[in-house]
Amino acid sequence: MRVGISGTHGTGKSTLARELAGRLPGHAVADEPYYRLEEQGYEFGLPPSREDYRALLSRSVRSLSPPRPDVIFDRTPLDYLSYLAAAGVDPATEGAAAALGTAFATLDLLVITPITADTEQVLPPADLPGLRSRMNEALLELVYDDPFAAWADVPVLELTGPLGRRVGAVLAALSNQPKS
Repeated sequence: MRVGISGTHGTGKSTLARELAGRLPGHAVADEPYYRLEEQGYEFGLPPSREDYRALLSRSVRSLSPPRPDVIFDRTPLDYLSYLAAAGVDPATEGAAAALGTAFATLDLLVITPITADTEQVLPPADLPGLRSRMNEALLELVYDDPFAAWADVPVLELTGPLGRRVGAVLAALSNQPKS
């Protein structure tokens, strides 16, 4: 199964990805595109610029494209479209809908980790709280509006309950999906 996890920074995506990989035999976690670009020498601004988000979006689309089975993706192109929206860019002007559709079609499940009462009480405070909040709002709008018709056929699981129940919720959702 191929699972994409999307959410703003500081919502437990990486932890969830690692925990899922530990519970799903043979699954690997694909590094977040930020780290892959950084390893290649890309220098990001703080906060990242619009060009940084565009580079991340492009890298994220490419990372979903290889048909490797049994992968958990720590971030998807939806994240970077949402960060662009939070930075004042109209996401509809970014990327080709066909490329996004092809990338998302490889996923069996799209998991959304929004800001919740639990993330705010249990997890450490995140950097750039204004950007974090704007990205969260943009992500929730984009995931359900899907202006690209890119992930319309991918089941979406929004995790709003306690952090301790996230892995179980994802595993339950995956057990209801046909194997790819």
